[in-house]
Amino acid sequence: MNRFITNKNLTIVNFRIVSYFVLIWLINFYKIDFVLIGVFSQILIIPFLIAQIVFLVIGINYLIKNQSNLLTIISVLFLTSCAIITIGSFF
Repeated sequence: MNRFITNKNLTIVNFRIVSYFVLIWLINFYKIDFVLIGVFSQILIIPFLIAQIVFLVIGINYLIKNQSNLLTIISVLFLTSCAIITIGSFF
């Protein structure tokens, strides 16, 4: 499993998760209401919420154990702020 977790893979996954939640926020902000967009957002919201927490833990462990580049650190910080905003919106 460790060979699959590299700086590049972790950065790509983190930015995709953050971009999904930003896209959902933009769709909600501009009140775009298409059935197909609603279906995909409802189908993918739970897996992305779980992936957000899982990859946040993986990213923090990776940053502690390995030397990483600036882009990986930024992606983990973006994912952290996205998780705080997303989970904070439930309360």
